[in-house]
Amino acid sequence: MHIHQSIVDKKTRKNIFSNPDGTPSALFFSHIAGLQRYIPAAMSLFCSNVNSYRRMTRYLSAPINVQWGYDNRTAGLRVPMSEPEARRVENRVGGADANPYIAIAASLACGYLGMTEGLKPTEPVTGSAHDMPYSLPRSLDEALARLRDCEPLLQILGEPFVAAYTIVKQAEHEVFLQVISSWEREHLLLNV
Repeated sequence: MHIHQSIVDKKTRKNIFSNPDGTPSALFFSHIAGLQRYIPAAMSLFCSNVNSYRRMTRYLSAPINVQWGYDNRTAGLRVPMSEPEARRVENRVGGADANPYIAIAASLACGYLGMTEGLKPTEPVTGSAHDMPYSLPRSLDEALARLRDCEPLLQILGEPFVAAYTIVKQAEHEVFLQVISSWEREHLLLNV
């Protein structure tokens, strides 16, 4: 589930990600930087099930980090080629199994934090972001811990929501840990 996001000024009806001369605005870059900083902590909101993390494998179509690039489909954050009025960033981290309302809210919250904090993004990636290190949590358990520890996201999403969400997802993870998979039966029985 890729989320394309841009912001339109309520008064002028103009995309605030573009300057009047058509160049990318400082808010655009801060939005990207916010996504880079906070998506790892919000990962459980984009990948909400234990199996959601299986697609985060190097050299497949899913991203493994929060690098960004212009029209770069290996990066977690892609800036599609467009006219200035349609400038946007595509968050490619979420899976099709995510709750779209929660994922969109989380993505906007991450970008908003980048804009309010005046963050600066890394340089855009021009090669394959799959050749770079992982920067996203690799499991639901790790992702939930990061969310609980991220004070800015707790404040913007609300502590009651984060507490309820993480309790439910942690319970699901605990049930998953009690199941012995067919791979474990076959591999461990024959090799250990």
